[in-house]
Amino acid sequence: MHIYDSVKKTKLLFEPIHSNKASIYVCGPTVYDDAHLGHARSALAFDLLSRTLNILGYEVTLGKNFTDIDDKIIKKVKETGKSLEEITSFYIERYLAEMEALGVQRANIEPKATQSLEAIKTMIQTLIDKDFAYVISTGDVYFDTSKDSNYGEISGRVAEDDVSQNRVQHTSEKRNPKDFALWKACKNNEDICFDATFSKGRPGWHIECSAMIDKYFKGDGEYTIDIHAGGADLLFPHHENEAAQSRCATGHELAKYWMHNGFVQIDGEKMSKSLGNSFFLKDALKLYDGEVLRYYLNSVHYRNDFNFSEEELQLSKKRLDKLYRLKKRVSPGKASIANKNFKQKLLDAMSDDLNISMALSHIDEMITTTNDALDENPKNKALKKETLANIELIDILLGFGGKEPFSYFQIGVDETLKEKINNLIEERIKAKKDKNFERSDAIREELASFGISIMDTSTGTLWEKI
Repeated sequence: MHIYDSVKKTKLLFEPIHSNKASIYVCGPTVYDDAHLGHARSALAFDLLSRTLNILGYEVTLGKNFTDIDDKIIKKVKETGKSLEEITSFYIERYLAEMEALGVQRANIEPKATQSLEAIKTMIQTLIDKDFAYVISTGDVYFDTSKDSNYGEISGRVAEDDVSQNRVQHTSEKRNPKDFALWKACKNNEDICFDATFSKGRPGWHIECSAMIDKYFKGDGEYTIDIHAGGADLLFPHHENEAAQSRCATGHELAKYWMHNGFVQIDGEKMSKSLGNSFFLKDALKLYDGEVLRYYLNSVHYRNDFNFSEEELQLSKKRLDKLYRLKKRVSPGKASIANKNFKQKLLDAMSDDLNISMALSHIDEMITTTNDALDENPKNKALKKETLANIELIDILLGFGGKEPFSYFQIGVDETLKEKINNLIEERIKAKKDKNFERSDAIREELASFGISIMDTSTGTLWEKI
């Protein structure tokens, strides 16, 4: 397995800290609003990574956090009158449901900042004790970037005054403009605060992940975890700051490898609420099946920026349709063993820094050659069983192809029409039983007028939207 390391800016052979094990931490969402396509892209990219490492024989431990203490959350508390827990629980549950719809496998560890406060405070105190952090008169605690000689090595840049460097106002008491907040002391009229020896307040954004990684993974060597991953926008300052505070607090590096996925763009612009083009995932899932979105969002290599286009999505769906038409052709039946060469081609592609384009081209080739072979010999049972096994492999590795094919082709048909279709099919079954073939044929034609094709099988009549 080779992966592209964002720090070294090259592909590296994946050599885990512990043999046959892989520890991955992905930065999760700040849960104050609905997930958007950018969240989905990141989750899907590293779901592919986890799936690939799993099938290659690694025991994967995946962690993904929820930031449930943040200024934006507190603002929403004040605006809505709801409690912090009400708001964050609602958006966490919705996020998990939407990830499930996309076929994203649950992380092994899903820590929340509110559940990790002791670990956060302990790490901050350690940094203070080691003179890597300092408390100012307001009770805020800052990390002293000048004390870390390696600061800047993750991103390759150190901004003197980046607006995203911290989420509090700048103060004249900061020793360096690029120092960032580890702890934010409560201000007047703020009631979402937690007790700590340095002040009553709440953690800064960057410290949360460092403390949670240390708490749940506990590195015992040169590195804490194998892979730290997230969106490209997190490289600086978030991951730079995480790396610095973890290095200084623990004495070892946070991660051996750093991986970042590209941005999602709509009409060529980076997706951003300030641009008014943020595409919420909940809205996309109302229009498209989760597996169709998964296929489309994963169809571009994870490191590249993704330009979301409904036209391209439809073309992508047609490509997925071909796989399900093949599955329908070889169903029902029992899978045997996946074709050895096909499996090796898929694994080779995904082992090359998740080369999804190559993997999808191998799948297209398999579909074409299998259809050609079945055209020559439609009763080739061995090939049908092998094809079902190939599709099972695709589902395990890439997360699509696992649906029953007729159900897949029913996606997008509204419930009223479904009821009408099922009633007509029942009427047709009765007509055939009564040998009323004229009515049976008339019903088939009526269904065709709705764009519905039917097939009589040993298990009953199946239908799909053409």
